[in-house]
Amino acid sequence: MKPMPKDFLWGGATASFQFEGGFGEGGRGLSTHDFETDGSPEHPRHHTLKLADGSYGEAKSSFFNPDDIPDGAVPCFYDGCYYPSHKAVDFYHRYKEDIALMAGMGFNVFRFSITWSRIFPTGEEETPNEEGIRFYLDVIDELEKYHMEPLITICHDEMPAALADKYDGWSSRKVIDCYLKLCRVLFERIGSRCRYWLTFNEVNAVRGYASCGTRKADNQTHYQAMHHIFLASALATKMGHEMMPGSKFGAMYALSEIYPATCRPEDMMRHMQCRRETLFFIDVMARGYYPSYTGDIFERRGVTLKKEPGDDGILAASPLDYVSFSYYRSCTVSAESNFNVIGGDPNPYLQSTPWGWPIDPIGLRYVMNEIYDRYQKPLFIVENGLGAVDTVEADGSINDDYRIAYLKDHLREMQKAICQDGVECLGYTMWGCIDLVSLSTGEMRKRYGFIYVDMDDKGNGTLERRKKKSYDWMKEVIATNGACLWDDIPEE
Repeated sequence: MKPMPKDFLWGGATASFQFEGGFGEGGRGLSTHDFETDGSPEHPRHHTLKLADGSYGEAKSSFFNPDDIPDGAVPCFYDGCYYPSHKAVDFYHRYKEDIALMAGMGFNVFRFSITWSRIFPTGEEETPNEEGIRFYLDVIDELEKYHMEPLITICHDEMPAALADKYDGWSSRKVIDCYLKLCRVLFERIGSRCRYWLTFNEVNAVRGYASCGTRKADNQTHYQAMHHIFLASALATKMGHEMMPGSKFGAMYALSEIYPATCRPEDMMRHMQCRRETLFFIDVMARGYYPSYTGDIFERRGVTLKKEPGDDGILAASPLDYVSFSYYRSCTVSAESNFNVIGGDPNPYLQSTPWGWPIDPIGLRYVMNEIYDRYQKPLFIVENGLGAVDTVEADGSINDDYRIAYLKDHLREMQKAICQDGVECLGYTMWGCIDLVSLSTGEMRKRYGFIYVDMDDKGNGTLERRKKKSYDWMKEVIATNGACLWDDIPEE
């Protein structure tokens, strides 16, 4: 195998509401994810809130009043419900320890996200919360100490709850100005200390209250909100290029691969439609215009997009510099499939994780070629990994050989795409490099990291960090720039 590019970026990725914690501290306001419970049967998950009468209702920014929180308290529980994002795994207080552990593996990049309400508690303040900015500057100081660069996601599936309450989130154009105010502060204060920025996370999967701030689930609201996000991303990219010459802007997409179930023409046609519906979001943001098939999607979904004069020019003027994506699995589709961005039908040729996610390393190479061929822009793999139950042995060791096997197979396919197929890829950040709260289930039991966090699904535990077997394995991968991935392959 040809060697990897010498400037390839190796690291890990996290999201603030799953990792950071620090709820009610440092002037942080309420986020739309603060209302999600742990997902246990008695506490339904996703945009739920236990009301005084015991029923579940809509989240309101007045529900958790930070002024009522005693100093130093971590209000993870309310009326018997556990809210994991309030504490997460406490990066807010442990960032120095965590960054040192990442550096011990040889990371040269760390992807993290900004909690919008930590900078602007309601999203509409005239001046930013200095204590919130200081936290992220301290994080960057610590990264620089270890020669590790930040990869910053500006908006990772969350927003100030006050903007969701007042404007119904991204369904309103007014939120664009609030977002750009956040961007301007970040670009002014962080500036050239960050080369690579992500405007939004998994844009093609954003929907509903927690990630989009909208209370309506209809297609008209969804695609109108997406149009506002497209504009916000383009305007942020333009601003970033002007304020930080040389900076690069991308957005992140969920790009698990899709295969046609058979070569039946009806299945092939359905496959093309499903892939277009996923890639539609990148087409707009990376190419700078709505693709020709947009009319078909909108007609089938009953959408009439409302644009203002100049919107198309904004999109055309500032397309993305690179395309980043998450890759975890693949699926199949047939003419009869009920497909969404998260997945379709299972593939009979693949094994699955304990959570039912098909394991398909070759699919990563496929999607890298597919996306690079389509856009001819650099790629950045910013999420990939295996969620599994890890066991701490009597001697304290955590032998996650299954994770090593998963990552080895995927990284080999990544290297083939780069070194054999000629795909330009900037780097790879493994998801949840330190154990964090699962987005899809609200659990700690579903672990991804190289580093174990002593905490259970209800937040009990010491929060002690402990290296897994995969930690030293990944350290060797990074030290050899991927060369050791082929040590057990006989030479031809």
